[in-house]
Amino acid sequence: MGRKTFLSVGECMIEMASLGGSDFRLGFAGDTMNTAWYARACLPRDDWKVSYYTRLGEDVYSRKMLAFFQQNGIDTSLIGVHPTRRPGLYMIEITDGERSFTYWRDQSAAKTLADDRRALSEAFAGADVIYFSGITMAILPEAGRANLLEEMITARSNGKTIVFDPNLRPRLWTSPEEMRAVTMQAAGVSDFLLPSFDDEAATFGDADLDACADRYLAAGAKMVLVKNGGGPMLLAEPQERYLTSAIERVKPVDTTGAGDSFNGGFLSALVTGAKPDEAIARGHSVSLQVIMHRGALLPMAELVR
Repeated sequence: MGRKTFLSVGECMIEMASLGGSDFRLGFAGDTMNTAWYARACLPRDDWKVSYYTRLGEDVYSRKMLAFFQQNGIDTSLIGVHPTRRPGLYMIEITDGERSFTYWRDQSAAKTLADDRRALSEAFAGADVIYFSGITMAILPEAGRANLLEEMITARSNGKTIVFDPNLRPRLWTSPEEMRAVTMQAAGVSDFLLPSFDDEAATFGDADLDACADRYLAAGAKMVLVKNGGGPMLLAEPQERYLTSAIERVKPVDTTGAGDSFNGGFLSALVTGAKPDEAIARGHSVSLQVIMHRGALLPMAELVR
């Protein structure tokens, strides 16, 4: 039996992270890319391929990004090229470990990633686990969202496991109503949901972790893990629930990529047979390491597995 494929779908951007004063470090990151990075770091390479699906340009930074992926073991064969667009850019400022972002992404090539429905279909047919996020949905035009959701439905019906992190970012949407509607549409095509409670409570008015899980289970999810910013997390399935105890807190150096790295660690453990509590512990271990360094991507060689 051949290697399985973890496929992450979304936008990778050029990251300029503050080093203090006027100095910045150039890198590449984005929520779905970050999760792919940590999945690649944690999944056994003989058994799992990690692929990224997006669109880049023909510019020098697109080429650098592709080379960066390839050098770190992330498959780029599904990445399309847009003839006139380029990757988006963001800058991070850090104050007391908390980050703020400034973005330039209006003409990002990734906004066209779902224009070619045949390419989506072929990519999904070769995957075992397909991961996407609310940011993936937010950056797409209406037609692209429809294409992506239809192909997710087909992939799920063909036995693929669909994983969705709502990753709610109001500034990316035209209105709260649009954000809520599209988020629930995406949830409705997914098997696993990875919401963050603070964001969900602010957006949907969920009173507690159970209310958040109930809403997504009702949409058709098989499993919901409600993340809770270091507090107890709830893993919910239709017939069973598991509440974790509060986990270790530390003063972060930089929280960029915290949730994405948790997802990568958690999912890599779950899809390789770990029990839910073991997978949660793995996700937390990865995230804890990530927030103690600057930037979204901890070098794979430095990650304690």
